[in-house]
Amino acid sequence: MIQNSSHKERDPSILILDFGSQYSELIARRIRETNVYSLVVSHAISIDEVKNLNPEGIILSGGPNSVYENNAPKCDEKIFQLGIPILGICYGMQLMVKELGGIVTQAINKAEYGRAPINIDIQNDLLSDVKDKSIMWMSHGDSINKLPLNFSKNAHTENTPHAVISNTSTQLFGVQFHPEVVHSEYGMTIIRNFVYKICHCKPDWTTDAFIEEVIPRIRNQVGNKKVLLALSGGVDSSTLAFLLHKAIGDQLTCMFIDQGFMRKGEPEFLMEFFDKEFHIRVEYINSRERFINKLRGVIDPEKKRKIIGTEFIRVFEEESKRLGPFDYLAQGTLYPDVIESAGTNIDPKTGERIAVKIKSHHNVGGLPKDLQFKLVEPLRKLFKDEVRNLGKALGLPDEIIQRHPFPGPGLAIRILGEVCDEKLDCLRNADWIVRDEVKKSGLYNDIWQALAVLLPVKTVGVMGDKRTYAWPIVLRCVSSEDGMTADWSKIPFDILEKISNRIVNEVPQVNRVVYDITSKPPGTIEWE
Repeated sequence: MIQNSSHKERDPSILILDFGSQYSELIARRIRETNVYSLVVSHAISIDEVKNLNPEGIILSGGPNSVYENNAPKCDEKIFQLGIPILGICYGMQLMVKELGGIVTQAINKAEYGRAPINIDIQNDLLSDVKDKSIMWMSHGDSINKLPLNFSKNAHTENTPHAVISNTSTQLFGVQFHPEVVHSEYGMTIIRNFVYKICHCKPDWTTDAFIEEVIPRIRNQVGNKKVLLALSGGVDSSTLAFLLHKAIGDQLTCMFIDQGFMRKGEPEFLMEFFDKEFHIRVEYINSRERFINKLRGVIDPEKKRKIIGTEFIRVFEEESKRLGPFDYLAQGTLYPDVIESAGTNIDPKTGERIAVKIKSHHNVGGLPKDLQFKLVEPLRKLFKDEVRNLGKALGLPDEIIQRHPFPGPGLAIRILGEVCDEKLDCLRNADWIVRDEVKKSGLYNDIWQALAVLLPVKTVGVMGDKRTYAWPIVLRCVSSEDGMTADWSKIPFDILEKISNRIVNEVPQVNRVVYDITSKPPGTIEWE
């Protein structure tokens, strides 16, 4: 049975109570961009738990409900009596108003969504340096009809009489827009004002501070025991490998399972880089033939994923027993996974928290229950951008830190239809050309993902006065902030031309290159 081994971590400076908002995670990221530590917790957190965390400020998130509905989610009303500065955002502001004696109803004029200029009525610390008539991002269908006692209206919009409210004597504030989204012009100014001028937080959440705090915690947790890490070569597992090696040295063993679906040169690079250059022990497991044999005749993409995941588990189990015993399993779990796993989403009908199934780590894919491991997850409080900063501070090269996302099943799900060695070699070479030209153009770090897809059809072409019958390659390049939505990248035609020319000239099995110009939604980034 895998167990969690807890150890004391720093208390958050800003605590975010989640009422089901799609932006709760984004609020936490914005606060951390001010170098202040923040955490997202359920709205149902008890007053004793809040006191134990001892935050310097609290933010009440937005949410899909209306505060006057039956079973609308609430927080412990004693939170408003703690004397801690509180900022309510949208639903959070309306809940504050209702709980303190004000009145919230459905908007009289009309709902307000999207951009709207705010008109500042009364300046205060929250609105310091915020320009009058600046654009903020609205998303609400309810409105405040009556403010609680001793509250002031600080700003309004054309359709929202109470866009910003405050009770400065009790340090309670509310905004009827989303300062955390990029569309709000002075949103970060408002967040900084709350964090620094109102809560008086110190900007001490830095990469160096994290390293100084987490290394002793790792050593204290692990002691002299052995730790196993499944290394994929991605930024998460690579950063974790460097961090653990710095903390416990040779007590760490990394296992790299080569299933044969990696990109060109990556297995060799990983072994050269980790094992030989930085002397981090990596056990290379060559399972290429094993995996490709399991996929013979398989066309369905979901079946491919399940076969690869299951086989990975079996290989991992066999090899960990051979190399072990190990007391600890290290995983690169990140904070977005923790938030989703914590069940803070709200059922809009019942107002109850929705339990979310805990994700299996993408490197391990769901481990056998009889493996006797305790978990080491030192990255579980970090966002992706913070992991990249940590990796840079630890000495990882840009080739890993800026690596584009790559699916666990690898090239096997970028080959539509049956996977075979010939198709893998073809796609591997085409994919390398795509990434090589994107890097040469200086666009690599501006693109979320640049990839090639091999279609299960052949097309007619003419090469060297000869008729050809070969595979087409789909070029897919997208721009995104988080992968949840994406737009196709407007790559200059001359770069697309270079990519196409190189692929059809250097990859003999290909005679045609097409460019996917579909956004997400309606499409997805990957084809399978």
